Amino acid sequence: MAYGPSHLVLMALIVVGAVAVVVLGRRCREAGTITLVARVFAVVVVAFDVPLVIYGMLPSRWDIGDSLPLHLCDLAWMVSAFALWTRQPLACALLYYWGLTLTPQAMITPALDAPDFPSLQFIEFWGQHLLVLWAAAFLTWGVGVRPDWRGYRFAVVVTVVWAAAMLVFNAWAGTNYGFVSRKPNNPSLLDLMGGWPWYLAVAAVVGMVAWALLTWPWTRNERA
Repeated sequence: MAYGPSHLVLMALIVVGAVAVVVLGRRCREAGTITLVARVFAVVVVAFDVPLVIYGMLPSRWDIGDSLPLHLCDLAWMVSAFALWTRQPLACALLYYWGLTLTPQAMITPALDAPDFPSLQFIEFWGQHLLVLWAAAFLTWGVGVRPDWRGYRFAVVVTVVWAAAMLVFNAWAGTNYGFVSRKPNNPSLLDLMGGWPWYLAVAAVVGMVAWALLTWPWTRNERA
C-alpha cells in the first residue's frame, strides 16, 4: 500500500542499500575485485527479474497490457545488468539517468495495484526498482563510472525513441506501456503536467533539464 508502513520501510531501504553498495564498490575497487563483484551483481539482477518475466508470460498469467517487459522499469533492469557486466560508459550513463530519476519517482508514487508484502507482485515491483537504483549508485559512486554530455545525449535519444515506440504499440494493442498514452490511475507527478498529450512534452522538458543538472557536476571542470 502506498505510504503505508511497508512503503515507508522500503523508502528507508533505498537509502541504506545505496550507501551500502557505494561502500562495497569503493572497497572492491581498492582491492582489485570490482569486476567480479559487479558481474555477481549483474547475475543477481538477471536471476531476480528473468523468472518473473517468464512467470508473467505463462498462459495463465498472460495479459498483453502488463506481461510484456516494455515499461521503462523493465528496460532499466536489462540496462543495469548489461552495465554491471560490461561497465560500458553509455550503458552506465543510461542507467544513471533512468535509475536516479525515473526509478525513484516510480517508488515515491508507485503504480502498484496489488496486495501488500509478501505478495509476488509487491516483491517484483520493489525488488526490481531497488536493484536498478542500487546498481546506478554502485556504478556511479562505488565503481566511479561518471556520466558526461555524450551519455546525456544518448540517454535523451534512447528515451525519446522508446516513448515514440510505445505510443505506436499502445495505439495498436490498446495498452498503456510507459504511461505515454494516458496517465496512471494512481497519483503521480504527471498529474501536475496537464492532460494528454501535453504532459508528455512537459515531462520531456523537465526530464532533460533534470538530467542536464545531474550531468553538470561531473563535467563542470572540463574544458569547453
